[in-house]
Amino acid sequence: MALYDLIIRGGTIVDGTGAARFTGDVAVRDGLICAVGAVAGSATREIDATGLVVTPGWVDIHTHYDGQATWDAEMAPSSWHGVTTAIMGNCGVGFAPAAPDRHDWLIGLMEGVEDIPGTALAEGLTWDWETFPEYLDALERLPRAIDVGTHVPHGAVRAYVLGDRERPGAVPTADDIAQMAAIVEQGMRAGALGFSTSRTVIHKSVEGEVVPGTTATAEELVAIGRAMGRVGHGVFEMASDLRPEWREFDWMGAVSRETGLPVVFAALQSIARETTLDQQLAEMDRQNADGARIVAAIALRGNGVIMGWRGTVHPFRFRPSWTAIEHLPWPEQLVRLQDPAFRATLLGEDNVYPDSDIIHLLRALAEAWDQLFEMDDDFDYEPPAGASIAARAAACGVSPAAYAYDLLTAGDGTGFIYFPILNYADGNLDFLEALQARDDCVNSLSDGGAHCGTICDAASPTFMLQHWVRDRPRGRRISLETAVKRQSHDTARLYGLDDRGVIAPGTLADLNLIDMDMLRLEKPWLAFDLPAGGKRLLQRAQGYRYTIKSGVITFEDGVWTGATPGGVLRGPQRAALLEAAE
Repeated sequence: MALYDLIIRGGTIVDGTGAARFTGDVAVRDGLICAVGAVAGSATREIDATGLVVTPGWVDIHTHYDGQATWDAEMAPSSWHGVTTAIMGNCGVGFAPAAPDRHDWLIGLMEGVEDIPGTALAEGLTWDWETFPEYLDALERLPRAIDVGTHVPHGAVRAYVLGDRERPGAVPTADDIAQMAAIVEQGMRAGALGFSTSRTVIHKSVEGEVVPGTTATAEELVAIGRAMGRVGHGVFEMASDLRPEWREFDWMGAVSRETGLPVVFAALQSIARETTLDQQLAEMDRQNADGARIVAAIALRGNGVIMGWRGTVHPFRFRPSWTAIEHLPWPEQLVRLQDPAFRATLLGEDNVYPDSDIIHLLRALAEAWDQLFEMDDDFDYEPPAGASIAARAAACGVSPAAYAYDLLTAGDGTGFIYFPILNYADGNLDFLEALQARDDCVNSLSDGGAHCGTICDAASPTFMLQHWVRDRPRGRRISLETAVKRQSHDTARLYGLDDRGVIAPGTLADLNLIDMDMLRLEKPWLAFDLPAGGKRLLQRAQGYRYTIKSGVITFEDGVWTGATPGGVLRGPQRAALLEAAE
């Protein structure tokens, strides 16, 4: 009789702790790792991992699959990139609690903030829940390839309590705040992994209103933090413009010190912020030196918009000729775009911008040719200045607008332009390398499942290995051991998921077997496979030979096996702490 369900033999094990890699075997039984090293005995299935790197499954702590998780078992594209655990409900947006008369409002909030098609959400969401605990129950009814956990989202909580009173600048009463805190506490006790809010003017509903958390008072946020403290676990997650006059770090520090819980904020180089990244980290250091636990969530590449004719944005979005055809079916748009006369007319026009408090960003999208880059088949997500649209157009002797128009129209209108809006102020990613050595910074912000027509950063785990570990052509690289630890052990431990993120006896058998020589990101494409034909950018990877969830092979050579061993996380998870079988 077989001793184990699975033995992975002869792989290069990078165990997630940061320790040096070693060659060995991994034995699995009943969904848990039983032995690591030289494993004797037999198994129902054995995999020869010679030449492959064996890592823990990736734990992605910043996704927006709140809607998709209610209808999609595969959980792509994150699952294509070795993610075995995804945490959603970030940035204060989500779908529970949900009063029956607030469904459309919640959809509009998610569509505006996260660029997830409202039509897809309207068709896909079943709304067989009202409270947050009922939402977790609904999630459990769907089989899935990966584990999911979620935050209680501030926007949904505010809408549930304030109802029609929820407007920008709405000031809740003391009773309102008490009700919100009670809902958050109820959600945490039911199994939420944290609470999330957003306080940035970039995040707006589809009607153009800033999200509820933007104007929340410190008193409201502290009361919610105290509710989490009463439960005793969870992460307080936030996106914010971090305006100096708001003194965000003061209340963040107070909440963390009082509750003992981590407060996580999105730390970015951003043209929308009045504070630099160095200033943000200095404020964090000041609070942490006084006993707080504030953690900076960082991205490992420029948070970039992918622009195309059929995407959400492109550089010609504000020219009158495009405005005249933007509501036409795509086949008719393509005919116009391929017409030389239409091209000449559009290129001769000026941009007509709407009134907006982010006009600087809109201008950059349409005019910053030295910051826009052509996405070719071997695109480098850390592109040098010489690869910009401006530089390539000059080399061809044409205007940047003409060059951009033609590359977008190539391949029957399938060309893409990359615009790294955030984290690329220096024209490189050097500043992120040093942050990998800091325990108060965590790799995050993939936004898996969100920004469907503009961003595909769910591929971030693959980018980490391909670019930072193996291929980075300029600047320092990161060791494989560090990269693996940063997106498995560190992300799992932040959320109290002690049963995963490392390869050790007693932990979940969540594993990736990777051919590092073959690892590469494929070119993104725009699919129309969401409910109601909704669009989303997708990107696959080569090199993942196997992804294993709870001992079950879920992906083989990048193809889903159809297995659904995943589930819904309810609160912190403790390791079984089995003794090594050998």
